[in-house]
Amino acid sequence: MALAAVQTKKENWQLQEAKAMFSEVVKASVLKPQIITVHGKETAVLISFGDYQKLACPQQTLFQFLQTSPLRNLDIELPQRQPEEMREVLL
Repeated sequence: MALAAVQTKKENWQLQEAKAMFSEVVKASVLKPQIITVHGKETAVLISFGDYQKLACPQQTLFQFLQTSPLRNLDIELPQRQPEEMREVLL
């Protein structure tokens, strides 16, 4: 699919129009997300597979994210918990 073949600047499509011109909508999604509306309400977005992979596949684990966080060495003082009285529990 050649990007030069994409001639539309359009990025908002009514559902009926998107169905009729599906091939063009798919080609345009390579350049930018295509918004599909139903009864004037934005309902769906068609994105390229590359954009989907960026969104769906995390680049790092949560552990790696926390390890590289700029807040990792932040010294936060938490207040001491106040001891609570024991409560009776009826079993």
